[in-house]
Amino acid sequence: MPRPGFVLDVDRSTPPILFWRGENFSLEKLPAGRSRVIYAPEPLPAIEDVDGAIVHALLHPIDQDPLPALLFPGMKLTIAFDDVSLPLPKMRRPDIRQRIIEAVLDMAAEAGVDDVHIISALALHRRMTEAELRHAVGDRVYDAFAPRGHLYQHDAEDPEALTYLGTTPHGEDVEINKRAAESDLLVYVNINLVAMDGGWKSTATGLSSYKSLRHHHNPETMTHSRSFMDQHRSELHKSNWRMGKVLLDSGVKVFQIETTLNTDTFPSPFNFLSKREWEWSPRDRMTYLGTTKALNRTPHRLARNIFHSIEAPHQMTSVQAGEVEAVHRITTANVYEQQLVEVKGQTDILTMGIPYISPYNVHSILNPILVQVMALGYYFNMYRGAPLVREGGAIIMTHPCRPEFNPVHHPSYIDFFEQVLADTTDPHVMSQKWEKQYAEDEWYKHLYRTSYAYHGVHPFYMWYWGTHAMKHCSRVIVVGGDPKTVRRLGFVPASTMDDALEIASDVVGRAPTITHLHTPPLLVADVSV
Repeated sequence: MPRPGFVLDVDRSTPPILFWRGENFSLEKLPAGRSRVIYAPEPLPAIEDVDGAIVHALLHPIDQDPLPALLFPGMKLTIAFDDVSLPLPKMRRPDIRQRIIEAVLDMAAEAGVDDVHIISALALHRRMTEAELRHAVGDRVYDAFAPRGHLYQHDAEDPEALTYLGTTPHGEDVEINKRAAESDLLVYVNINLVAMDGGWKSTATGLSSYKSLRHHHNPETMTHSRSFMDQHRSELHKSNWRMGKVLLDSGVKVFQIETTLNTDTFPSPFNFLSKREWEWSPRDRMTYLGTTKALNRTPHRLARNIFHSIEAPHQMTSVQAGEVEAVHRITTANVYEQQLVEVKGQTDILTMGIPYISPYNVHSILNPILVQVMALGYYFNMYRGAPLVREGGAIIMTHPCRPEFNPVHHPSYIDFFEQVLADTTDPHVMSQKWEKQYAEDEWYKHLYRTSYAYHGVHPFYMWYWGTHAMKHCSRVIVVGGDPKTVRRLGFVPASTMDDALEIASDVVGRAPTITHLHTPPLLVADVSV
């Protein structure tokens, strides 16, 4: 029986706690008597017969007819799937998406369906490489559909490939992929890594354009989203759900397939990263020491490649299909079952180690803007109820925060860092002064459409994700980060954890309470105050 999540009260006997530092890690001693560490629940048991569970979900959907009953000769069938941003790290083959898509295609073939398109739901993310597409959908699907042009990637800047469906009662434009909107059935294949994923966000975001996305990816919406992991308190989700209503009213028929994973995140020899430090075996301690010493001597690029080569052993714990909202309610409950940890009370200081990976730097560099979104956009928001850190408190993160960017994946990020952040770090100011210029830049559009670049507006969205945390916290401190880069982000650099605690003392006092978010593996703090 896997153990639930755990909150450790630090005392003098507590060993040093592991903190991620990008492509490395460190052990930090937290003050006894006023510190605590939140550990993720252990991985839930995986479904043994994955293919059988998938077929059962397709034949016994929730609030919708079985998939075979929706398929008929001569119909237009479109299958959309989550892009390379999920899961993290990438999973071992065969990927869940491959197994589901193959099951759907088998049923479509039995029904005599010939007109099938398969679309990667990129939104404004970078295009996937052939290797990444093959990893996600499998060689058989890729070889059968890609050469004929029937496996391709959503292009949010192709006016011929988009269709405008109208507006929500709030005046939000709804524009999505034309093929998906005009199909007799749209099957969406989703990996729900966190509670934020799935539901109407799959189609209303993943298959949409800037014209739609700008309505919920903005500072105002992000400021009033009280955790992206709690749909009912997230303005981001409320906007997507309103857009979903427009899709339904326009006749778009969606068959939603959602899956959840356990938190078995790291393979051997890195599985010590998922353990509680006082339970490390002598072998774990030797592996940690050997790994850190080796990484300290390894060039950054090589270390990055080593970590991005990791394929996670995480496994599927549930699959459900049918009507979008009914499916998503069950999916969210399953995500919470794996990730929720009960936490009593808020803290003065929230500490976190930022790892090497995020949804937006797969096979790439975690640049400074992505460090910010991981800390303030994601980790800060890994809560339900109330934020882990009190209003006016401080966040301390560990990461080298080097001024490094991948020029192929993140060209507009480079200009955003040098131009926009040099002018302002205020999300509201930059959205008014700079966003339009980047969103409409023809060169950025060209790179997004023809190369492997994130859309020109994407760094703005990453900055906006941290809006609530920026407003909520009085100080953000980066331990071990490049000082000039950290200051460009509007944060405060510190050399050591002790230095960071001293810097924070002017806003939280000399004896603050400290909570460390020990992740990955992923967890959501269920905070009661």
